[in-house]
Amino acid sequence: MRLVISDPKTGKSYQKEIPAEQDVSLVGKKIGEKIDGGLFGAAGYTLEFTGGSDKSGFPMRRDVVGARKGKILLTKGVGFKTKGSKKKKKGEGKKILKIPKGQRRRKMVHGNTFSAEIMQVNCKVTTWGASPLDQLFPKTEKKS
Repeated sequence: MRLVISDPKTGKSYQKEIPAEQDVSLVGKKIGEKIDGGLFGAAGYTLEFTGGSDKSGFPMRRDVVGARKGKILLTKGVGFKTKGSKKKKKGEGKKILKIPKGQRRRKMVHGNTFSAEIMQVNCKVTTWGASPLDQLFPKTEKKS
């Protein structure tokens, strides 16, 4: 399981691989709950779960109850991508996506409860500790 910690103050995110023994501490938690960062090496920090994705790549949604996958009818939000949505190019301003009026799609998403199927857990910092996250989670260089 991978933990992605976002720092709203700096706009940076930090990744940490969670061993299988610590996965158990996340099972049963829901999106929006807060947890002590000391469990994952961020002593003094408080983390709030914001989402994640399962082993198949399906995103978690806050409004789908339980630790299940299901097809739901979406009009916007997490898991819904319009035909015109593309990554904006460098130097472009905000890209406005025009969704055709009344467009709805049935998409597969995962529920709001963390289970053993979840591979990525996203969270944000709500209370900061004494040492900066740069020191706690040093950036590792990719091997080429």
